Amino acid sequence: MRRWQVTRDTGCVTLSRPGRARFDVGAAAEFPALRPVVLAHEIRKDLWRMLQDLRGFSPVVEIRVAAPGLAVRAGGMLAGQGRLAPGIEERIAGLLADPQKRARWIAHARLR
Repeated sequence: MRRWQVTRDTGCVTLSRPGRARFDVGAAAEFPALRPVVLAHEIRKDLWRMLQDLRGFSPVVEIRVAAPGLAVRAGGMLAGQGRLAPGIEERIAGLLADPQKRARWIAHARLR
């Protein structure tokens, strides 16, 4: 069984669990030109670590080419959730803005 599905479309890469590429919650950020699949996996790991206790959460990271770099949307699907816990989108936005995490993600995903 494949754990992660990478869907490629013109100018867009989406990383999700198979069949779970839906955004019930999310936030956006911009990045320089990088390797999109590597960046998506790096963001997904920290997103999962941060929200793994959120029942029914399945991470999704979408990366689009947007001159001069990349537009990232990170968040995911909430299975079986009636209501969204307050502050989740703000936490995701904070993760995407964290300078230390961004530096690590960029270092891993640099173009070669």
